[in-house]
Amino acid sequence: MSATMIKEFRLPDLGEGLTESEILSWKVAVGDTVTLNQVIAEVETAKAVVELPSPFAGTVAALHEQAGSVVEVGKPIVSFEVDDAGAPPSGASGYDAGASPGAAPSPAESAAKREPNLVGYGAVVEKSGRPARRQRSFDAGATEREPVREPVPAVGPAPAVEPFSTVETTAPPAVASETSAEQERPRSTPPVRKLARDLGIDLELVKGTGPGGLITRSDVQDFASGSQAQVSAPEVAPAAASAVGVSTERETRTPIKGVRKFTAAAMVQSAFTAPHVTEFLTVDVTPTMELLTRLKASREFAGYKLTPLTIAAKAVLIALRRNPSLNSRWDEGAQEIVQFNYVNLGIAAATPRGLTVPNIKDADRMTLLELSTALSALTDTARSGKTSPADLTGGTISITNIGVFGIDAGTPILNPGEAAIVALGSVRKAPWVHNDELAVRQVMSLSLSFDHRLVDGEQGSKFLADLGAILSDPATVMTMI
Repeated sequence: MSATMIKEFRLPDLGEGLTESEILSWKVAVGDTVTLNQVIAEVETAKAVVELPSPFAGTVAALHEQAGSVVEVGKPIVSFEVDDAGAPPSGASGYDAGASPGAAPSPAESAAKREPNLVGYGAVVEKSGRPARRQRSFDAGATEREPVREPVPAVGPAPAVEPFSTVETTAPPAVASETSAEQERPRSTPPVRKLARDLGIDLELVKGTGPGGLITRSDVQDFASGSQAQVSAPEVAPAAASAVGVSTERETRTPIKGVRKFTAAAMVQSAFTAPHVTEFLTVDVTPTMELLTRLKASREFAGYKLTPLTIAAKAVLIALRRNPSLNSRWDEGAQEIVQFNYVNLGIAAATPRGLTVPNIKDADRMTLLELSTALSALTDTARSGKTSPADLTGGTISITNIGVFGIDAGTPILNPGEAAIVALGSVRKAPWVHNDELAVRQVMSLSLSFDHRLVDGEQGSKFLADLGAILSDPATVMTMI
């Protein structure tokens, strides 16, 4: 009987030293045949929802984690049955030495043959097509033999993870995966256990209605509300019974995870690291709104989405040219101020998953038309929850458009690693002195927060004054460029 290759895929670090991710959904099931780089799962990191591609072509032998599980980086999440012919060359990135017989290829050969994917380098794409699977055969003693798995190394902060491991076994993969799943099946997922702890509920008293008796979030909530009968268990002390039967109708508890967890940590870090200063300026933006109307009616911008944010974003980019200190970063480790000679413009976006700040790369090099297109694409992607981790990092200055919520001004907190953030208030009609006469004009309030380690009061004030001047009279740009 020829040897069978069982390969484990461990959860990789999906970006910037993240230590855990939540498996939102599996796109495959045990027994499914998958191709190289086929999407097998959708996971949520602290920053984005990411699709995981398969690093192998073969058959799914076991799923080690349920959908909804929060998994540490480096922990096995899925095993594949791979034919010897489909095994990667020894020495290839992400594979254990000895995964297949033969001498290791040279570094040049490995680099030439590795196939990049979303989470590093996957297996080589065979030009001859997908390897044919061998027919499974069973002997009388096969069910008594189980695969021997290599121990998974302990995972620490920002680990260097080998995502794949290989185990050779002569046992039929189906039997091995079923035995492993039976032994490792959890009673509930980590978020559900957290919910039960928060509610003071003993999971031994809850009947699981999920696959294989898995306790789901609904089971815990039904038990807490009294709509689920308690399973047979030893008598509970009066104090414990009171805690178990407590009503949750007066409050709702939501686990802190994903984007909310990341945002909270980032805001605390920023608020207690960078000394914030906020300045305000209210300006008459009637000329900008009139310009916006003319641009929308022009042939060049026909079919494009133009908003006050589009014009304000361009004004911020122009004002930065005259006040570059606001486009910088404080490097504590090197004790240096890093001046950016490019602008990656962050736009705060409220999404169903929480606040995110994706950024437009090299926004300072874009025309107004290009900036309009980039803004539309950025906001659409953010609201759909498909923003990539790369688009959420590397920002140099940000804008938050609180005006869409009818708010005039605020004190925005800096995005970590940035020197300034501008808050745009709502455009309102208000009495205003215009040409020495009282008139009804369209008015906007601007709020600027900046890091006082990097930006002096004079520099911040000049930037805000330039921004206000452009929005109150767009022709002023002619004197600034």
